Amino acid sequence: MNQTPATTPTVPPAHRLPPTPMRPPPRVAIVSACWHRDIVARGTAAMRAALARRGVPDDQVHHVEVPGAFEIPLHAKRLARSGEVDAVIACAFVVNGGIYRHEFVAGAVVDGLMRVQLDSGVPVFSAVLTPRDFHEHEEHRRFFVEHFVAKGTEAANACLDTLESLAALAPAVV
Repeated sequence: MNQTPATTPTVPPAHRLPPTPMRPPPRVAIVSACWHRDIVARGTAAMRAALARRGVPDDQVHHVEVPGAFEIPLHAKRLARSGEVDAVIACAFVVNGGIYRHEFVAGAVVDGLMRVQLDSGVPVFSAVLTPRDFHEHEEHRRFFVEHFVAKGTEAANACLDTLESLAALAPAVV
């Protein structure tokens, strides 16, 4: 089930806090899996483009590639605890490889990312996608490339919107 509404809600302009000399642009880490790199790379490129459109310069984006999706939570944890990033975005394509259930891998990854977020206080976002069916033919590849572009953009915008809403909360929350 897709949990993203047909139209992505946007934060009202009053809540959009542009970078200022007092508040530099956020530092964002992207952690992506190498499996199906050609598809995943479209998601990470879309993330970088969306971050740039919202004022985050490329030198504020740190991209780490890991072997597979299962390695993402540990890297996210280390990045979150480093104090060097304000948010982490994960990107992977977990498909049924016939060895074990891909739902198990995807669930473990998303559960790990949520734990990192709650334990560290650093927002973590997931574009770890698990299709019900994926076959190595042009129609599926084209669909998932386009889907990763959309989801990468959504994840980057959700990241910045969340950082803005947390910044607005900060003075009120002790």
